[in-house]
Amino acid sequence: MVTLDVKTLTVPVGILRILAVVFTCVTFSLVASVGHIGGSFWSWCMFSWCFCFSVTLIILVLEFTSLSSKLPISWDDFTTAFAMLATLMVLTASLLYSIIFTCRTCGEHTCSTCGKDIAACVFSFLTFILYAVEVGLTRAKPGEISGFLSTVPGLLKVLEAFVACIIFICVDLLRYNLLPGLQWCVAVYSICFIISLLIIILTIGRLLSRFPAPFNKVLIVCNVLAVLMYITVAVIWPFYIFKLYPRPNSCPVDCEWSLAVVITFMTYFNLIAYIVDTVYSFRLVFFTTPA
Repeated sequence: MVTLDVKTLTVPVGILRILAVVFTCVTFSLVASVGHIGGSFWSWCMFSWCFCFSVTLIILVLEFTSLSSKLPISWDDFTTAFAMLATLMVLTASLLYSIIFTCRTCGEHTCSTCGKDIAACVFSFLTFILYAVEVGLTRAKPGEISGFLSTVPGLLKVLEAFVACIIFICVDLLRYNLLPGLQWCVAVYSICFIISLLIIILTIGRLLSRFPAPFNKVLIVCNVLAVLMYITVAVIWPFYIFKLYPRPNSCPVDCEWSLAVVITFMTYFNLIAYIVDTVYSFRLVFFTTPA
C-alpha cells in the first residue's frame, strides 16, 4: 500500500526541489517559445533543463509516495549525486545560453524575443542556485555517517565525470584522430570517465560491499593513475591542438580554436579536481583515526 508523506514536500530540501521543478519548466518553456535554433549547444541546454525537470519531479513523486524506500538503490547517494550533477548541468546551460544565444541575439539587433531570452537566463541561474543549495544541505557533514557520494570525494567523482562529458561534447567537433598525441588524450579522458562512472554506479547500486578489494585503497590507486595520465594530457593536448588549430583572425564562440581552448581549460580543471580528490582520499584513509 502506498503511504503519502507530506513532510517530504515541506522540508527545506523538498521546497528547493519544488521550486527547481517550476523554474526549469519556466526556463525550457521560454526557450522553446523563442523557436528551435538548432545546434549541439542549443540541444545541450534544452536537454539539461528537461532532464533536471524530469528527474527532480520523479524524485518528488517517489519520496511523496514513500516508494523511494522500496527501491534497491542507495537513495541518499542517488539524490545527492543528482543534485550535484544538476547543479553542474544547469550552470553550464545557463552560461552557454547566455553567451552564445542571448548576448549574440540581443547584441546584434533589437528583437522581440530578447525579453524571453533574458528571462530564461534569469530563471536558469536561479535554478542553479537552488540545486547548489540542495547540494550544501544534503552533503555529509564531518563525522556524519553517510553514503560515499555524499562526501567530498564522492561529489568530486560526479564533478570529474561531468567535466569529461563537456570535453567529449567539444572534442567530437575537432579532428583529434589526425595526430596520435591527441588520440592518447581522448583515450585518457575516456578511461578516467569510465572509472568515475563505474564508481558512481557501484555506489548507487549498493555494490561496494561486494567489491573484492578494499574500496578506499582501490580509489586511491585510481586517483593517482588519473592524476598521472591527466598530467601527460595537460602537456600534450595544448602542444598539438593549437598547432592543428591556430587562432584565426575572426573566431566566434563556437569555432574550432574556441573549442580547443575550452577543452584545454577543462583538462586543467579536471586535473586539479583529481589532485584534490587524491589528497582528500589519502587524508581519509591514512590520517583519519577512527572515533
